[in-house]
Amino acid sequence: MRSIIIAEAGVNHNGDFATAKKMVVAAKEAGADYVKFQTAVPELVISQFAPQAEYQKENTGVEESQLDMCRKIHLPLSDYRLLKDYCREVGIGFMSTPFDLTSIDLLADLGQDYFKIPSGEITNLPYLRKIAAKGIPVILSTGMSTLQEIEEALQILTGVHPSTPAGFQPTLKRSDITVLHCNTQYPTPYCDVNLKAMLSIGERLGVRVGFSDHSLGIEVPIAAAALGATVIEKHFTLSRSMEGPDHKASLEPDELKAMVAGIRHVEEALGDGHKHVTDSERPNIEIARKSIVAVRPIRKGETLTEENIYVKRPGGGVSPMRWDEVIGTAAVRDFQPDELIEI
Repeated sequence: MRSIIIAEAGVNHNGDFATAKKMVVAAKEAGADYVKFQTAVPELVISQFAPQAEYQKENTGVEESQLDMCRKIHLPLSDYRLLKDYCREVGIGFMSTPFDLTSIDLLADLGQDYFKIPSGEITNLPYLRKIAAKGIPVILSTGMSTLQEIEEALQILTGVHPSTPAGFQPTLKRSDITVLHCNTQYPTPYCDVNLKAMLSIGERLGVRVGFSDHSLGIEVPIAAAALGATVIEKHFTLSRSMEGPDHKASLEPDELKAMVAGIRHVEEALGDGHKHVTDSERPNIEIARKSIVAVRPIRKGETLTEENIYVKRPGGGVSPMRWDEVIGTAAVRDFQPDELIEI
């Protein structure tokens, strides 16, 4: 199984279109399947009274409202069609996460393979209904969520929630939705990653699962691939030294490339699950295994005993598994020390 790898550019372009284009190229060169941005009209997402998260204050070093911060780092809506066109030119999939109803419409009109729902919108009923009405496959992040909240969001998206308006015709099924286990702390402490919860989500809710990672390094997303994540998402930046709220918890391009390579290696290494001798190891059978050999000169007709035969490399002779069969038989010819016994 091959995981879909999403290189999360987010707002790490800091509102600069030229930087966003460089991130598209970096994601392509790293081997990601998609590069994903975040689309928002800040005034429709954040009130003037919303404070910054503690990690945002720490990472930006600026005391300001969350709204003022986001105004500086978001691209205008008109840039997203240009970004999508540029992704097509470069040869990588385009995605962007909408954070408001206007952005949902914009991205639906642009056309995406998936709608990515961020963790913060999992309890936003109008938002979820609007996504559901678009009928585009969904990737749902679940940071800060309980299983009950995830289940309720799934019911809303598939039109089976008790609050579903009369006449609503659901176009999404659970099979159209991939649920990403996630922890919404930047960076996530390793002790809080709880990667096995990804498996619990799949088992309990009957959905495909994946992982959106905010931990440092590349080990955890590679482990997620080994556990069967169908989608893996990871923030990246052109440089962690750039200003902005998410850079410090993001991979740089060479690290992103290493992560993608690690995931692909793990996927290849998982194999088909059937134990068999592989072509690569077959030549080593004779080298590593052993045969029954003479340990001293043996004359033809002499009885083979534990005193005159032993087990040594190479293989290819009489297998030591036939030891009991050989003991007590007569030597068929003369043997010199270390010569393979014949029977």
